[in-house]
Amino acid sequence: MSTSIGVVIPTRGNRPEQLRAATKAALDQAYPGTIDLVIVVDGASPEKVAEQVADVIAPRDATAGHHRVRVLPNRLSPGLPGARNTGIAACDTDLIAFCDDDDMWLPGKLAAQVRRLEPGAEFASCAIEIAYGSRRVPRLAGTDRVTKADLIRSRMVMVHSSTFLFRRGALWVDESAPGGQNEDWDLALRAARRQPIVHVDRPLVRVAWGASHYVARWADRIAGLEWMLARHPELAVDPRGAARIYGQLAFHNAALGRRREAGRWALRTFAARIGEPRAPIALAVAAGLIPASAVLSLLHHRGHGI
Repeated sequence: MSTSIGVVIPTRGNRPEQLRAATKAALDQAYPGTIDLVIVVDGASPEKVAEQVADVIAPRDATAGHHRVRVLPNRLSPGLPGARNTGIAACDTDLIAFCDDDDMWLPGKLAAQVRRLEPGAEFASCAIEIAYGSRRVPRLAGTDRVTKADLIRSRMVMVHSSTFLFRRGALWVDESAPGGQNEDWDLALRAARRQPIVHVDRPLVRVAWGASHYVARWADRIAGLEWMLARHPELAVDPRGAARIYGQLAFHNAALGRRREAGRWALRTFAARIGEPRAPIALAVAAGLIPASAVLSLLHHRGHGI
């Protein structure tokens, strides 16, 4: 019997075109097992969202064959973590997969990851293709196994929530993540603590870069990083990993005009690793030499983030 997969797509209902594309790409996977696709609506009308995807679902007959599609309201805490957990709770499948409503799976994604999970692993990811405007930038990990140490040293953007495939019941999203920030990194770290994440190192998910409403919510991003440092103290142990986080905190504070806080975090960045580039960038933003938005635009054009 083929392994069944529950696909959880959270949405606020404000990106209907992208949601339709994400839904279609999930249903178009050439996968022989059951796909139970759950669109979880957070803070909007499920009926309205159901209408948005009706043209994608109707031609397939959502109740026929080995596909099932449901549109449900978020029944847990408001926000992305609660929406993801609502989707997990609604499924009785062997595996759970996540996809953001503005991302899109590429052909063969599920089949390739299920093959990697077969030896008994719990959690799988894959490389991504970053889409920013007309540009497409592949981001590879250079490995077929991602360890906890890897995720401490680097956030590893290719271990993205839209690549996650894991055994149902093994993990839940932490709904205490402030503003839904870093809930995916936290989940991946907890998974890697149990055993290494198996990784398919070819781009099987197209990720829309810079389009998320989370990108410029500076205060939430600061709170999310501080939450991670408190929740995972080991993040402050690796000099390169700690410097990256401190540099991000310096940049986010600079973007908010908090020059003193930006300077304090920049000093901590230099103390952890003198060569960390985020610190001078943050100081340039704090000094008014370049806007934070311009920095992000330049980085996103290259398929990177701060």
